[in-house]
Amino acid sequence: MDLIKNITNVRGIRCWGAHSGIKSMRRDLAIIFSEVPAAAAACFTRNVVQAEPIKLTRKHLENNTAQVIVCNAGNANACTGEQGRLGALAMANTAAELLGIAPEEVIVSSTGLIGEKFPTDEIVNGIHKNIPKLSKDSKAGSFAANAILTTDTFAKEGFVEFEYDGVKVNLAGIAKGSGMIHPNMATMLAFIVTDFNINKALLQDILTYCVDRTFNMITVDGDTSTNDMVAVMANGLAGNREVESTDDPGYELFRNKLMQLMKHLAQLIVSDGEGASKFIEYTVAKAKTSEEARKLVRAISNSTLVKTAMFGRDPNWGRIISACGNAGIPFDYAKADLYLGDEHELVQVLEKGTPLEFDRNTIKRLLRESNIRVRLDLNTGTEESTGWGSDLTTDYVMFNSVYTT
Repeated sequence: MDLIKNITNVRGIRCWGAHSGIKSMRRDLAIIFSEVPAAAAACFTRNVVQAEPIKLTRKHLENNTAQVIVCNAGNANACTGEQGRLGALAMANTAAELLGIAPEEVIVSSTGLIGEKFPTDEIVNGIHKNIPKLSKDSKAGSFAANAILTTDTFAKEGFVEFEYDGVKVNLAGIAKGSGMIHPNMATMLAFIVTDFNINKALLQDILTYCVDRTFNMITVDGDTSTNDMVAVMANGLAGNREVESTDDPGYELFRNKLMQLMKHLAQLIVSDGEGASKFIEYTVAKAKTSEEARKLVRAISNSTLVKTAMFGRDPNWGRIISACGNAGIPFDYAKADLYLGDEHELVQVLEKGTPLEFDRNTIKRLLRESNIRVRLDLNTGTEESTGWGSDLTTDYVMFNSVYTT
């Protein structure tokens, strides 16, 4: 993962991030523009209450093409009624007019407080002022990454490059998320751009596949928000021949590189979880199917009792097994092996359903680390899945008890 280059290193991408007046003294408006029309795809929150920008972007992406992403922070434009619907339209129409493109080519996104009147005038004015500033300078990419943040403590960026069909391909993204993070996406946004040339229908297939294995495998607090979106634009300016089939070697290559980038961004989100003191990696292995493994990872990582045990450095492994029994799928406890530890050492605490003797002080020492691992072997197959989560701390409770005041 290249930590120096950013979205401005993708051919044909210009962007900017600025303060429009929604948030006090912080950038709150990001614009990412492709100089040519791009294949586009997106995945959205599964919350049945959906923000106005989600509704609008769903319609705009019916043709799987886009040319610009406009995102504001500080106001979610969710549960805002007709006023909010018109505000989302104003964002799209203003950007389209200034850039000389169709409104349907605009991806609109918002993040922030739910149920607050949408500040349409401030955002429209911000779009007018900042579209002329769109730039390929690296600082512009950093500005955009910072402009989508809410309770985040740092910007989340990633860049990957690879070769295909004799040319260098660039792939980059930015993301935000800190609280209301839960499998099936959460209050998180991710915007990804690439100059790879790929069929737009295949792009959606690849994005969905990767989201299920990255952003849908993270959790902080079990709440799925109204505004979640992962969007990707692929403008083809790398010049490779278009990837049109799943049999093309470029299909799997691009999918693997996109997975690498999205995994990086997803892990950054978890590491910045509100009030979190630990980053926890959960692996369920030797399962019958990958879907079974993913469901068990989600059940364990989202258990409040597991999270609090991790916070308290308590080797109470029974909570993990109990969470598996509540996952809604067959789980044969008598065949399972369970391990706890940090990123360097794992200690087995359960073997084929039988508790093992272990040094509790050793486990407590390992759980004191900031990076924790939990591994569960089902011993019923060959598939596995990994997800990431945080602990649940007193700081999280205090922070969210006064979020709006």
